[in-house]
Parts: sequence; structure tokens; C-alpha cells
Amino acid sequence: MSMNFNNPYQSYSHQNIWDGIKDSFKDGSHLTKLIYINFGVFLVVKIVGVLTFLFNLETSQVPFLVHWLSVPAETSALLGRPWTVFSYMFLHEGFLHILMNMLWLFWFGKIFLSYLDQKKLLSIYIIGGLTGAATYIFAYNLFPVFEGIRFGSYALGASASVMAVVIATVIYAPNHVIRLMFIGSVKIKHIAIFFIATDILSIADGNAGGHLAHLGGAFYGWLFISNLRKGKDISSGFNSMMDSFFGLFKRKKMKVSYKKTQSMDDKEYNKSKKTNQEQLDKILEKIAKSGYDSLTKEEKEILFKSSNHK
Repeated sequence: MSMNFNNPYQSYSHQNIWDGIKDSFKDGSHLTKLIYINFGVFLVVKIVGVLTFLFNLETSQVPFLVHWLSVPAETSALLGRPWTVFSYMFLHEGFLHILMNMLWLFWFGKIFLSYLDQKKLLSIYIIGGLTGAATYIFAYNLFPVFEGIRFGSYALGASASVMAVVIATVIYAPNHVIRLMFIGSVKIKHIAIFFIATDILSIADGNAGGHLAHLGGAFYGWLFISNLRKGKDISSGFNSMMDSFFGLFKRKKMKVSYKKTQSMDDKEYNKSKKTNQEQLDKILEKIAKSGYDSLTKEEKEILFKSSNHK
């Protein structure tokens, strides 16, 4: 005879975990949200794949959801699935594929956010992914070597978007040092050179579309920071569009307007805020010219405190 005993702590624990995930997504940075979205899409694709397998619903080797979300090289197929230029950058089939992409995104995303803000990170991820898709599609329709395999070819994965974040970080702070297991301290510019060279040399060895997309993402990361150094944020239009889009989902709040005489405390606060911003601007300009290692200990502390308040 078998007996079942319900464990009240089990459901409570599961609820706590789910609440923790929801809270960390809601309150987390754009970097956290991007990682969650990628893993969420991965789980949905895997669950749907299991269900379609069990009910014998698949009619091809490529699962229908992967086919529906991955970006095709054939332009006629792309016209029928235009959303794929966005959806492909959140789509992964293999666990190692998504794990490596998300680790690189996390590592370099944290470095990026120590220098620049979250909106720039999000714009580089998405526009870098779009540039990677455009590079892949353009190359497959331009070069004769891809003519025989263009039809039925598709791209998926966050690699182009991640590469855009990596290169943007490297161009902004090339001398930033990280520690690698078994290697030791390495400047991130050397890591970037290695991966760019690997992508170029590997185009003819297989997964040409993936390597071309990586290079497209890398190009946008370089282009963005190069323009930013000149005082031009080429993502401002995209950021305004995203603000308008997400603003549609925010609840409108009643606003009460009233006049207030500015007190001495307000004036002192504003003066202090302006002084701190001027200090930060000088530090960022120094990094752009001479690299992170040129900062003094006090300047590094100011930069660290500033990044924690973003």
C-alpha cells in the first residue's frame, strides 16, 4: 500500500523562488532583463519542442517555433517573417550555445555598465543584433559561394548582439584588465582582437553566416563608441522610440502641480550635483584618451560610486 504526504514547505519554497525571479526581473537592470528574456525564450522553445515531439506534430527536422523565430537568408522568406530580425537575437537551440552567450554578455555587460548607462547597453544589444542580421542576409545574397545554400539557411542566437556589447566595451575602455582562469590578468582589447581574428579566419571553415553576423555586430559596437567620443549618440532616436513604446504600458498617474520657493538646501544640492557631474565628465574623458589604468585611486573611487547610482 502506498501513501502520499503533502509537504507544505515544498509549495512554499517553489512560490518563493518564483516570486524571487519575478522581483529580480522587475527590479533588475537592462542587463538582467536581457539574460532572463534569453533564458525564457530558450525554455519555451524546448518545452514546445518536447510537446510537438510527443504528439508527433513535427513535419521537418527544424522545430516549427525555431523556424518561425530564426532569421532566414532568403529575402522572399524574410518578407513573410519580418519579425525574425528581432526575434533571432533571443533564440537558442543548444544549452551550451545560450550558456556561453549569456556568460559573455554578463561579463562584458557589467564592465560596460561601470562606464556607461543601461539605455546604451540595451540599444547596442538590439541595434547590434539588427546589424548582424543585415550583414548575414546581405552577404548570403551577394557572394556567389552562398547561392546554392541560401534557400533554407537561417541564423539564430545572441552572438551578434553580444559581440556588439563586447566591442563597444573594448573600444571605450581598451585597457580595462580582467583575470582569466589559467591565464591571469588580460586587457580586454587582446580578447577582442582574438575573437575578431577567429571570426574572420573561420568564415570558410563552417557556420559562415554566424561569423559574418558576429562581424556585423562588432562593427556596430565600434561605430557607436566612435560616434559617442565625438559627442554624438547615434542611438538617441532608438531610445526615444523605446521610451514611447514602453510608456504605453505604464499606468498614468495623477499629477499635482504646485509652486515651491527653492530653499538653500536645494541650491546646495544642485551645486553639489553639478560639481560631481563635472568631475565624472573629466574622468570619462581621461579614460577615452588614456585608458582606465591612467586614473588615480581617487578617480577610480569616484567612478565606482557613480556607477552604483545609475
